[in-house]
Amino acid sequence: MTVTNDAAFTAMTNGEWYFDSEATVQQRNETRLALQKAGQILDNATRMATIQKLLGHTGSDFFIETGFEFSFGQNISVGDHFYGNRNVLICDEGRVTIGDSCKFGPGVSLLTPYHPLDPTERATKKEISGAITIGNHVWLGANVTVLPGVSLGNNVVVGAGSVVTKSYPDNVILVGNPARVLREIPAK
Repeated sequence: MTVTNDAAFTAMTNGEWYFDSEATVQQRNETRLALQKAGQILDNATRMATIQKLLGHTGSDFFIETGFEFSFGQNISVGDHFYGNRNVLICDEGRVTIGDSCKFGPGVSLLTPYHPLDPTERATKKEISGAITIGNHVWLGANVTVLPGVSLGNNVVVGAGSVVTKSYPDNVILVGNPARVLREIPAK
């Protein structure tokens, strides 16, 4: 399932202002239905294979627990050796790139869309997205939220319940709302 030749989808994934089109709404609905069906599959290998077909790219050794949700799937790229715990949410209106050897705790949310601050503009349902990039060997603790436009470097750990509002480099531990550097992780 992919949206092709739709101006709204192209603008959305390119980080430009857009309004949902009939094609984007239909694709979200089809994706939601496909995820609901995949979630009912008891055999883990079959469930993983079904979910992987919905994503843009997945590397080897991909596993996600139940409750995985995303908007489109085709805007998500996941590297090798990925584990996601229960109820991971990825709003992939913008592109989401996840590196190798990443672990997501339960309730992690990656949110690429955002809306105008002006209430009159917001009422028009105009949106924009900001791509999210997660480096290699990143661990996001339970209920971490990553906001639009954030990039996290390699070997980053984000403590449970943190809200990541801006980008951070390699080898740091982040905590809090908004997330801040607790300390650096010595490079090996």
